[in-house]
Amino acid sequence: MKISRIHSNRLEHNWLIYDTGDRWLEKHKALYRGTIYDLGCGEASYKDWFLQYGERYVGVDWSDSFHNIKADIIANLNEPLPIENAVADTVLSFSVMEHLSEPQLMLKEAFRILKPGGALILQVPWQWWIHEAPYDFFRYTPYGLRLLLERAGFTEIDVQPQAGFFTMITMKLNYFTSRLVRGPRPLRFVLKAILSVFWYLGQKAAPYLDKLDRKWELEATGYFVTAKKRIAK
Repeated sequence: MKISRIHSNRLEHNWLIYDTGDRWLEKHKALYRGTIYDLGCGEASYKDWFLQYGERYVGVDWSDSFHNIKADIIANLNEPLPIENAVADTVLSFSVMEHLSEPQLMLKEAFRILKPGGALILQVPWQWWIHEAPYDFFRYTPYGLRLLLERAGFTEIDVQPQAGFFTMITMKLNYFTSRLVRGPRPLRFVLKAILSVFWYLGQKAAPYLDKLDRKWELEATGYFVTAKKRIAK
């Protein structure tokens, strides 16, 4: 089963960011196993896909989410979780840490609920606009991510940029111009029809232009992270 995203319409302004994420998830599918906990699951868009590899999926989110959440456990990720120790083989968290006032606590809780040898897989934005205000608190550099993860107890930490400069600037332009689509319905239709061409061409070209950028980590849209909970000797 291929990942099927809601945001796959090539006339939209942001399909590239979802395609980039989906390719990364596919690349790391060997890490999704056993009981999978998704911290900040939102609408649980990936649930069926992850269940191809894991045996059980448990979504965790809070009741004041901006999304139509489909959580199995309602909990505030800024507080200790009502979950037992060492019950998860895999912990996921995508585009969540920027919205937490206590991100270090969330990572410590992720470590606590993981079984020894279990994996944490997360994604965070970096060069990204403020969203879901006022619950948008932080942006993380690769060095900040590594520091927080080490303090939580994780090892084998790998931080990878999502894309390079040209994808980053394309997404910034696309999100900015998408906010210009306003006014009466006929005007919105015309504006979106014109901008859709701009959005499509930019998103098609950006991954090729990123090959000119030798240091993606400096101005990436965000970062993907994998880390492990060491097996005790």
